[in-house]
Amino acid sequence: MVPTTVVNETEVAAAVMTQSSNYKDQSEVEFARCECCGLTEECTAAYVSRVKERYGGRWICGLCTEAVKDEITCRSKKRENHMMISTDEALNRHMKFCEQFRSSSPPAPPAADDLISAMKHILRRSLDSPPKTKSPPTSFLASKAF
Repeated sequence: MVPTTVVNETEVAAAVMTQSSNYKDQSEVEFARCECCGLTEECTAAYVSRVKERYGGRWICGLCTEAVKDEITCRSKKRENHMMISTDEALNRHMKFCEQFRSSSPPAPPAADDLISAMKHILRRSLDSPPKTKSPPTSFLASKAF
């Protein structure tokens, strides 16, 4: 004899709602701001929590993550005893570098203005110069004479 389980519609609906809300929570996107460079990225909450767990509660972008990894490997090679520096030490060094960079460089002009002026310059150059005729190079003509 096979045991039967009686499930009512309310229990099924509740289970489906719980599963869909868990899936929705995992796939919802939020904005996270890098504590090093200030870049804002769209990330899932699960990704943000993994990064914060790895970096002592601080969220850093992918670019800064790579810079911290590089800091660990480069500094470890330069040390006499080749002992690796900690992730926290590498992160602090990178954050200090970003802070110094931001404070020392003047504010950049808006990128859109640069792009527009570059496109105007290209357009003017192309309109001012006469069209080039496509003629074969002289070396090509000399080789065909024989």
